[in-house]
Amino acid sequence: MPDAAALSRANDLTGQFSAIVGAEHVRDNAAELALFSEDVWSRSEHTVRLIVAPGSTAELAAVVQAANAAGLSIAPRGAGMSYTGSYIPADDRTIALDTTRLNRVLAISPEDMTVTVEAGCSWLTLNEALKPHGLRTPFWGPMSGIYSTIGGGLSQLNAMFGAGQHGTSSESMIALTMVLADGRLLKTGARGPDGETPFYRHYGPDLAGLFCGDSGTLGIKAEITLRLIRTPAFEDSASFSFKTGELMLQALAEMARAGIAAETCGFDPGLTKVRMKRMSMTADVKTLGAVISKEKSLGKGLLAAAKIAIGGRNFIEEDEYPLHMTAEGRCKEAVAADMAAAREIAKRFDGVEIENTIAKVIRAMPFPAPNSILGPEGESWVPVHGHASLSNAPAMFRAIRDYFDSMQAEFDRLGIFNGFLFSSLSTNAITIEPVFFWPEGYRPIHASMVEPAHLARLKQLGPDPEATALVTRAREEVKAICRRFGAAHFQIGRAYPYRESRDPAFLEVLDAVKQVVDPQGRFNPGGLGFPQ
Repeated sequence: MPDAAALSRANDLTGQFSAIVGAEHVRDNAAELALFSEDVWSRSEHTVRLIVAPGSTAELAAVVQAANAAGLSIAPRGAGMSYTGSYIPADDRTIALDTTRLNRVLAISPEDMTVTVEAGCSWLTLNEALKPHGLRTPFWGPMSGIYSTIGGGLSQLNAMFGAGQHGTSSESMIALTMVLADGRLLKTGARGPDGETPFYRHYGPDLAGLFCGDSGTLGIKAEITLRLIRTPAFEDSASFSFKTGELMLQALAEMARAGIAAETCGFDPGLTKVRMKRMSMTADVKTLGAVISKEKSLGKGLLAAAKIAIGGRNFIEEDEYPLHMTAEGRCKEAVAADMAAAREIAKRFDGVEIENTIAKVIRAMPFPAPNSILGPEGESWVPVHGHASLSNAPAMFRAIRDYFDSMQAEFDRLGIFNGFLFSSLSTNAITIEPVFFWPEGYRPIHASMVEPAHLARLKQLGPDPEATALVTRAREEVKAICRRFGAAHFQIGRAYPYRESRDPAFLEVLDAVKQVVDPQGRFNPGGLGFPQ
């Protein structure tokens, strides 16, 4: 049992934070503390001491100041969907900052084409708020946007919707309000006559960029302003099937160079089989209803839904690589030209057009429940990824594929199976994301996100330390392959090597910034390779 002095200190901390945010927003029950001490991939050796949920920027600043003064580490947590150890505690003196109360859309300005949100606002909430105005952000969310927060997206960076033309989340950001370790606010960007209406990112050095992709190590995001565009009036999609991954990646690279796809999404045969096993699109009324409502007329909607229902799951050859793309624009003719270009590119690399079922479903239901964080039978799931240059992507994929082939007997013995996800980032990079499924049972983090009805259909497989150890080794080998090709990473956290790839001058500047914003190293110790 803890001694009296330890209990007194804990009660004092609880009292301090309760005075700032209210007692009901300081939590210390064992189940929640354990939940906030694990992510989708790993469980920390340590447990957070308290969970504190501020409800405003002022409360957030006061909490950070108090935690820093008390010598506590601070782990900011958005939706909790990370798999790189970004927010789990690195020591026994960590408080978890639960940002889910910081969920408001603060201001929408159609006049200035900006929107300002609190860091805990989800991408779904943002898009629903913008929809009546006919507006959206250029990058408008990852597929996990039903829960994923915009602050978390800037700390970790995102891919998917709009990324094919507009890049990742940080490239749609105008300004940030950051909380530093001592509680001070740092505000970036050109901010209007009152200093509180940000409208443009650049005014001297771009300090906002420092805090993007920082895995929460350089400050706590409080408020975020993003630029807006008018929601494109027209869109169309197509799907193609390729004989090899290399051909698919060459076609994807050429589509990226042409700038014709708002977003792209490709799979290998392994991941296609998993998706088809998990999804019953012919029987999912919600899916067909979403497709119908997405179309501009009931007739077109019924036709699209009928094609999906009739096509079912049998529209992709078992051993081929499907690529799904969506084009969008202000006029029908421009979209048609982009689609024609996509078809010509696919044909050049021996691609065959197939039913665009998945492309249509992705756009109709962009933010599904995150049931895919478990395998179709309840297996554990974890990705690993690298962003390669357009020219290097096919070779990097082949190197990873060759490694997996060499390990196939061991994977089969332990019930491990894998697949690949591919996507493009603007005109410059291709994301290659291998994912692993293995027979280890789900944990509280999964149960907190997966739909209860879906979870009830899955098996609880229990622990499998041997398979988990092999997945761990395989992920490290993929990271090593990515290093050989000079790949970049999102969600760096504590999982990807970062400092090793930076030159001495870069590290000197980075460390100097850390010394100013967080001199005691309170923010996410160990993230980005900072001392733990």
